[in-house]
Amino acid sequence: MDSCTCTSNDIVIKSPNDRRLYRFIRLDNGLSALLVHDPDIYPDSFPFKFSNCSDLEEDEEGEDVEEEDSDFDEDEYSNDSGFDEGEEDAEPGLLKCGDSHGSSSQSKKAAAAMCIGIGSFCDPYEAQGLAHFLEHMLFMGSTEYPDENEYDSYLSKHGGSSNAYTEAEHTCYHFEVKQEFLKGALQRFSQFFIAPLVKAEAMEREVLAVDSEFNQVLQNDDCRLQQLQCYSSAPAHPFNRFFWGNKKSLVDAMEKGIDLRAHIMQLFESYYYGALMRLVVIGGESLDVLQSWVVELFQGVKEGAQALPVWRMVLPIWKAGKVYRLEAVKDVHVLDLSWTLPCLRQEYLKKSEEYLAHLLGHEGRGSLYSLFKAKGWATSLSAGVGDEGMYRSSLAYIFTMSIRLTDSGLEKIFEIIGCVYQYIKLLRKVPPQEWIFKELQDIGNMEFTFAEEQPQDDYAAELAEHLLVYPAEHVIYGDHVYKIWDEDMIKHLLSFFVPDNMRIDILSKSIDKSKESLFEPWFGSCYIEEDVSPVLLELWKDPLITEEELHLPLRNEFIPHDFSIRSDNTFGVPCDAFYPKCIINESFLKLWYKLDNKFKLPRANAYFRINLKGSYVDAKSCLMTELFILLLKDELNEIIYQASVAKLETSVSFSSDKLELKIYGFNHKLPILLTKILAVAKSFLPSGDRFKVIKEDLDRSLRNTNMKPLSHSSYLRLQLLCKTFYDVDEKLYLLAGLSLDDLKEFVPQLRSQIYVEGLCHGNLAEEEVFGIADIFRKNLSVQPLPMEMRHKEHVICLPSGANFVRDVCVKNKSETNSVVELYFQIVPEFGKESFKMKALIDLFDEIVEEPAFNQLRTKEQLGYVVECSPRVTYRVYGFCFCIQSSKYSPVYLLGRIDNFINGLEELLNGLDDDTFCSYKSGLISKLLEKDPSLSYETDRFWNQIVDKRYIFDFSEREAEELRCIGKDDVLTWYIKYLKQSSPDRRRLAIRVWGCNAHYQDTEEERQHLLSRNTNQTSIDDLTVFKTLASYHPSFC
Repeated sequence: MDSCTCTSNDIVIKSPNDRRLYRFIRLDNGLSALLVHDPDIYPDSFPFKFSNCSDLEEDEEGEDVEEEDSDFDEDEYSNDSGFDEGEEDAEPGLLKCGDSHGSSSQSKKAAAAMCIGIGSFCDPYEAQGLAHFLEHMLFMGSTEYPDENEYDSYLSKHGGSSNAYTEAEHTCYHFEVKQEFLKGALQRFSQFFIAPLVKAEAMEREVLAVDSEFNQVLQNDDCRLQQLQCYSSAPAHPFNRFFWGNKKSLVDAMEKGIDLRAHIMQLFESYYYGALMRLVVIGGESLDVLQSWVVELFQGVKEGAQALPVWRMVLPIWKAGKVYRLEAVKDVHVLDLSWTLPCLRQEYLKKSEEYLAHLLGHEGRGSLYSLFKAKGWATSLSAGVGDEGMYRSSLAYIFTMSIRLTDSGLEKIFEIIGCVYQYIKLLRKVPPQEWIFKELQDIGNMEFTFAEEQPQDDYAAELAEHLLVYPAEHVIYGDHVYKIWDEDMIKHLLSFFVPDNMRIDILSKSIDKSKESLFEPWFGSCYIEEDVSPVLLELWKDPLITEEELHLPLRNEFIPHDFSIRSDNTFGVPCDAFYPKCIINESFLKLWYKLDNKFKLPRANAYFRINLKGSYVDAKSCLMTELFILLLKDELNEIIYQASVAKLETSVSFSSDKLELKIYGFNHKLPILLTKILAVAKSFLPSGDRFKVIKEDLDRSLRNTNMKPLSHSSYLRLQLLCKTFYDVDEKLYLLAGLSLDDLKEFVPQLRSQIYVEGLCHGNLAEEEVFGIADIFRKNLSVQPLPMEMRHKEHVICLPSGANFVRDVCVKNKSETNSVVELYFQIVPEFGKESFKMKALIDLFDEIVEEPAFNQLRTKEQLGYVVECSPRVTYRVYGFCFCIQSSKYSPVYLLGRIDNFINGLEELLNGLDDDTFCSYKSGLISKLLEKDPSLSYETDRFWNQIVDKRYIFDFSEREAEELRCIGKDDVLTWYIKYLKQSSPDRRRLAIRVWGCNAHYQDTEEERQHLLSRNTNQTSIDDLTVFKTLASYHPSFC
């Protein structure tokens, strides 16, 4: 420990509810590290005796626990202009096999993150995207661990995962791993920053991965707009870069004679040194042990300079008085107004920019959004400085107001900007209000004091980023603190909100192509650059205040002040306290309840599903219900927004025949918010002006559905599997003829009979939950909807030996990516056998996920997205393989997946007993890992209620079954359900053809392949196919 400077253990300001211990150290080479001891990682007993802290290295051949990341996906169609495929992420953890209930025995993963204080601003102009490429290459082996896949393989073997990302001024690498393998992971991780190999042959392959990653965002409107802002910035400005990088920017550099490897190594040597590095390590070991590991493993990082690089600010960033009209991929109209502010990192205790963001982005009475909404010009508005990247850099802060416009609003762009400047004039005229700052201060303090935990690797990455921005004592508190009220600073910032410092971007499908068009070279985006009239610019400098409705917001009635913990007033823990219990079961209402006695924060989650009469009997009723719920959300917006500012959030959505209402956050004002919501919902009828606006917005949303190929493929799979599925195109057709009178006639019937099922979980006493039940009874005093009138979904039963394929072209005709989603239907849930079947599916996924990624992505470079995972569609089990590629056709991709599947029998047979047991052990740990927060636990319970399974200890039961499963069981499962020769195999291939895949040109080849495989059947008429199909019974 002599080779570092150690600070006090209590330097970091943390919440009084945070049980973790923190220590900040700085190594002699300048590297700063935050060490975090998390007592929940080893909650019962410490597994190792550390006679020598440096010699903890496990036997990699013997007793390792091999794990992969696994997603257990719940498929469920939701008529919110697309589909909703809820996913339950099961993460690894550790629990003694006999402890299925003892929360104190559950454990968490260890994690680490390294943030380097350089990013894409350092890219040389002749090799743009180089910092991102360097990030990729550090994964590809080091002098000490030369195998390209060593790091990923080690993490995979020990229940871990990793990721990295490159921003404008920093690059972050992070991982999580099963707790006892933290040091081994750190040994491999540290070599990234000491002696990476950057092998030429790996570069040739990995540049394709960078290119594939870029192709994922090529049709993303937000990314296209950001790149236009970069492209149109001052030529000498660091913004004027192509941050992503692609094959063209990197390979072209090599073809021009540039030694790309030499450039990468120069970038590494110039910036990857101690003073620019911020490391975070979270483990269950003591702080002394963690410190000894960091000193041992990271002292080899070179010292380098002891100062951060300073970028030269070029002002202005953009030309003043310009409007940029960018052609959108989706059917949207968005107005972005951006003002350049000075860098405010040193002023974080004041958060003056947050004060202005709160006012300019407010949605309550008197706000700009309220005005635009009343005029029918906008459907959403947000304001503030972006969280990261080029919008919050050491050069400048970019404050952006983003307004989603209606068709009418698109015609009123300059009037809207005029209103914005009227409000800004109002803010100059009315002195800054300390009471508003005090509200934000109170909210920040309660968020800090009662913060929910997040996954360990996310927390490590967040802390590592914060170490680059805040002093060590404020690494946690810095984001929340509103310490200094500075009226003059607010006035100073307001001086930057002037037309001469404003950039105007308009993102729309509708641009006037009769005007001269320009093209951004990297994305190929079409845009028009126009001058703003000097008359308008002068008018905006000092506008007349004509909109008398504009005023500062009212005081927020939803800010809580009761933070008492309900479980502190209970004595003893009932035997059923670990799971929800049904406390009301009536014909109108069924309510589940669980008092939180684990996290002990003043938070609660109240989730409800409200079945509505006749809401899903046909496509028109489905559409009218969806439109009504959107109008209801619009009517509730001011109430919901005020509560959300006070960290009491609301979600209102439509799923099947149900309105799903979720209220979650600080519990004190939760009953008040629920009362206000239901008071509106019970009698609300839409008006003509809002009907027109929301109908237009729904139309646009439906048109934008399935623009992404991955979403499209999942949509097509669910459309085929689900008996009742109302297609987007059908809904669009019906929407055109839908009138306000139609909706007004329909709504009373919709509300005439209902059934409510809900879950109240968290810091709520049982009597408070009975009070919530009374709120429903009082406000929704209607007849109960009987069970036989509630919608029940049926899933198709694919016949044994089925081998179906469905081909569809991408919706966006400029989309180059193709997708293949190969789905195998297994069996529906049935009794106790369900636990064993689920265990077999998850264990199979655990074994094959890493080999699939390694073969199909790393070696064959088929595409950036290569994945496999279980599927549960309305409680019918399945398994999916999926690839998205901009390079290969769906026919070729499907062939490569088949080739991989055909080799799995050999892979499974080749597993030795120790390796197989490691996979089992890892999966058991994953199933029994501690939920990081109340929200995670609520969602897990809620999924059981939504599926009408009500087995709240499902994971524990699956883990028990898993202990009895042998390798032969997995092999038998594979042979029965996936092997090509099996008569019981039932599969469905969804192939979405990108524009470069030339679907029409390969039709003859496709038919030839179909004729060669007589068992493969093309689904050309979906209606006929579903009419003739048989279906499983309904389970939920």
